[in-house]
Amino acid sequence: MNDKRRTLLVVEDDPALQKQMRWAFDSFETVVADDRESALAQLRRYEPAVVTMDLGLPPSPDDVGEGFRLLGEMLMLAPETKVIVLTGQHDRENAVRAVAMGAYDFFGKPFEPELLALTIDRAFRLHDLQAENHRLQAQQSSPLSGVITRDPGMLKVCRTVERVASANVTVALLGASGTGKEILARALHALSSRSKERFLAINCAAIPENLLESELFGYEKGAFTGAGKLTPGKIETAHKGTFFLDEIGDLPMALQAKLLRFLQERVVERIGGREEIPVDVRVICATHRDLKAQIQAGLFREDLYYRLAEIVIDIPPLRERDGDAVLLAHAFVQRFAKENGRGAMHLGEDALAAIELHPWPGNVRELENCLKRAVIMAESNRITAEDLGLDVAENDLLELNLRHVRDEAERRAVIRALARTNGNIARAADLLGISRPSLYDLMNRFGFKKES
Repeated sequence: MNDKRRTLLVVEDDPALQKQMRWAFDSFETVVADDRESALAQLRRYEPAVVTMDLGLPPSPDDVGEGFRLLGEMLMLAPETKVIVLTGQHDRENAVRAVAMGAYDFFGKPFEPELLALTIDRAFRLHDLQAENHRLQAQQSSPLSGVITRDPGMLKVCRTVERVASANVTVALLGASGTGKEILARALHALSSRSKERFLAINCAAIPENLLESELFGYEKGAFTGAGKLTPGKIETAHKGTFFLDEIGDLPMALQAKLLRFLQERVVERIGGREEIPVDVRVICATHRDLKAQIQAGLFREDLYYRLAEIVIDIPPLRERDGDAVLLAHAFVQRFAKENGRGAMHLGEDALAAIELHPWPGNVRELENCLKRAVIMAESNRITAEDLGLDVAENDLLELNLRHVRDEAERRAVIRALARTNGNIARAADLLGISRPSLYDLMNRFGFKKES
């Protein structure tokens, strides 16, 4: 948590409720406005990340017209600001209208301060995620702009790509389908000295075996029926540039021997030809298969593996990249909303929780397709878990409550320390790095009995 308190703007014309909200939300830097003009002035002055507002504002508190006018102006002036609209308990129609305009959420009055504070905190969290997303995109160099991440494992992959890009070595990108192997292959090319030359890619699993050899190595005129003219292969065409062999694990054994010869000798022979043609090309390969298991099964040549795997980069699946699914989801929503003319769209809390908990077996590609469909099909500018086709995570609020998480972590640590020391309080306190009175306090809080 930042030492600097986060600014919350409360738009409310009732002085008693203003005082109550200042007291209830004292963990935030709360500023107050009581009408449309003062709210806009405070918005410009403090640039708050989150706003709560009542729709009934002077000069006609019983009419929502002034409130909706203010909501539209705030969203136009500060589209990234999260506005939580406070409405009457049975005023669902105006609540839905506010969310459709772009409000982050709505809350019924009278409200429970603890629940509203939790919603406000999650709104700040969403704002921080989106701000970090923008910062990451701005800081990234263009070759790796397609990789949006803050996961340590994926950041390590990016640093490895940057380090080995300039070296003239063969790189093997290993990872599940949809993890971004081709993006990294293109980054390796763009960051290398060959960046001004061609980048050619071929998918070994997508081309029939009887055509793959001619695609790779080319053929002479008359080499076979239909070979009406001399045709260079992809390897030869990529001369001076980079050649990307995707799904190398699906390369037939017969072609593995021919590819190995090329990697050793750096010459190719077209089908039907006898001339050895020198080719200067940097080779990058990728596969979702376990190549060592393929070798054990007799499906992949061990000598070819070691030629291809001079540098091996393992790409973690999306489910192992903490926070990346939500970070990527925000970026996809912005991109697809712009492409499809949907205006400003955002992910609802249920959608964010569902995205965090979904295992994403199809990785980034599955997430991208899911968000693209949701942006097109969503009825409002707020995307829900239902729009995504994902289950709602009902216990997500509890899991994100810092007090609950801290208490649970402390409870587990005390249990482990007492178990490891066989109930010896002094030794358990030493293990935990706390005093014995502090340990007794924790044991009392969690209802643990003291050993007699």
